[in-house]
Amino acid sequence: MKRILVCEDEDAIREFVVMNLKRIGYDVMDVSCGEDALEAFDAAGGNFDIVLLDIMMPGIDGFKVCKKLREKSSTLGIIMLSARSQEMDKVSGLMMGADDYMTKPFSVSELTARVDAIYRRVCMSFTKAEKSPIIQSGPFALNLKSRTVAKNGVLIVLTQVEYQIMEYFLSNKNTALDRASILDHIWGDGYFGDDKIVDVNIRRIRMKIEDEPSNPKYITTIWGYGYKWNDN
Repeated sequence: MKRILVCEDEDAIREFVVMNLKRIGYDVMDVSCGEDALEAFDAAGGNFDIVLLDIMMPGIDGFKVCKKLREKSSTLGIIMLSARSQEMDKVSGLMMGADDYMTKPFSVSELTARVDAIYRRVCMSFTKAEKSPIIQSGPFALNLKSRTVAKNGVLIVLTQVEYQIMEYFLSNKNTALDRASILDHIWGDGYFGDDKIVDVNIRRIRMKIEDEPSNPKYITTIWGYGYKWNDN
């Protein structure tokens, strides 16, 4: 069963989200604050595929909950919800480990499209690879079967979005990839958001794989276009 935890302190929005997710076949648990979200996640043994998480809540805010949930699971899909549309809020949520960001108010079609896209990504983490299971590039080894990446034999903790970006890069070594193609490949061509989400995820990955994230060696920027993986 597709399980979602919805954490939203506004009753009307929470009821709207829960009703529509149940309508399309999701098993939904809902809570109204960050403390209850963490308690529900632990009580269920982390048995959720996705968490929809409001940012502005009494008590623990959504950013802190997101960070704690990401520390508990790298495969969990996390979508941040906020009435604020400032760029810094989006970047902050994504840097905490969220997979996506939705600004209120949002439509039913946008909600279901975003959730379904994240759920497909989560399901991929349990799908066995049929092709050669290892892609090598310099000190990196990407295992398609276990969906892990190691550098010099040491595993790097990646979210599923980060892993998919790494897989896309290592499957297209030394090739300039524009932001739109990365966005379509990872988030799907029906994605409602903007390509800023690509830049933030690249920043997160660089912090994990580069010796000097501010002077990247492996993921370089092609100004005005996108990024390239350098197969050294």
